[in-house]
Amino acid sequence: MPITPFSKQQLLPQEEKLEIARHKSELFIGIPKETSYQERRICLTPDAVSSLANHGHRVMLESGAGESSSYSDKEYSDAGAEVTQDPKKVFSCPMILKVEPLTMAEIEMVNQGTIVISAIQLKTRKKEYFTALAKKKITALAFEFIKDEDGSYPAVKSLSEIAGTASVLIAAELMINQQVGKGLLFGNITGVPPTEVVIIGSGTVAEFAAKTAIGLGANVKVFDNSITKLRRLQNNLSQRIFTSTIQQKSLLKALRRCDVAIGAMKGEDRTPVVVSETMVEHMKRGAVIVDVCIDTGGCFETSEITTHEKPTFVKNNIIHYCVPNIPSRYSKTASLSISNILSPYLIQIAEDGGLESAIRCNRGLKNGVYFYHGILTNKAIGDWFDLPNSDINLIVF
Repeated sequence: MPITPFSKQQLLPQEEKLEIARHKSELFIGIPKETSYQERRICLTPDAVSSLANHGHRVMLESGAGESSSYSDKEYSDAGAEVTQDPKKVFSCPMILKVEPLTMAEIEMVNQGTIVISAIQLKTRKKEYFTALAKKKITALAFEFIKDEDGSYPAVKSLSEIAGTASVLIAAELMINQQVGKGLLFGNITGVPPTEVVIIGSGTVAEFAAKTAIGLGANVKVFDNSITKLRRLQNNLSQRIFTSTIQQKSLLKALRRCDVAIGAMKGEDRTPVVVSETMVEHMKRGAVIVDVCIDTGGCFETSEITTHEKPTFVKNNIIHYCVPNIPSRYSKTASLSISNILSPYLIQIAEDGGLESAIRCNRGLKNGVYFYHGILTNKAIGDWFDLPNSDINLIVF
């Protein structure tokens, strides 16, 4: 009987297998001007461009791309970017960085096999967008899908933080509105009852809205159907506030008394409508509704999409603010936030020797890929648009 569990072959000295050294690659990034309506952000700030240039990478910027985020062409060229008037030149770069997804005309301009990093905004996409990407053999990454080491989505989180904080500041402005508003100061002044705020939902948007409202001295009530999320919110706020599951009676009671109601619910495909028109009719005259989740349908029945130019409308004597892209209003803050998330990834991609090997090494980045050399690799998109898709782990390993 053999004394060892190993075969004779396995006991022979084996040759050592060493990892092949990864060679750094140089990136050539194009940043076009945002053309879509109301988009004021940019993916990289001049500081991020400077950091990339110091690592030996090239950045080409379309003239005026940073102006709506109050960054001039000069700041970018001083940081080491090449500034051009010609969008065709920018779109011919091997890697394109954009906040909004590419339009059909822009997909026409890019070269075969280009790498595109942008938001995807699934709800506004059409099937043609994906077929056009496939035709050009594009590799596309979406901000919303990129994961951090802890499994969270950093880009979504940052923009939710901005939207949450902004929702309270916007409400504070609208409460002064002399025509319909009540000329109220948002906060807690001695001898005056504090502002009453109702927040529906308990994710990142709700947490930052609650933090801002509490910081200004308001009374905050948070409603959500998940006790776990409500508990996490309490812990993150490090103080006890009124929390409740969504029950018609208690929610109606809170809405009748509140000065500001903020919708911050997340839904799978569409945000559930939590507040009916009848409930809105019972609210105080001149109260303010800020529906942050309007981009996925909104959780107030009376909500209708508005724009940054004409952000509000009055219905049942209640001021409604329903702009889908709130972070774009604070374009510089949002640009800094996106830039801080993306630039370390870009440097990492180059260190790893290009996107191919970077997604092999970084699972969070791999999660962001929804198109790989013209093959759709995201099951959710495939199911949504009825398109054939492959698992990226079977293509890249």
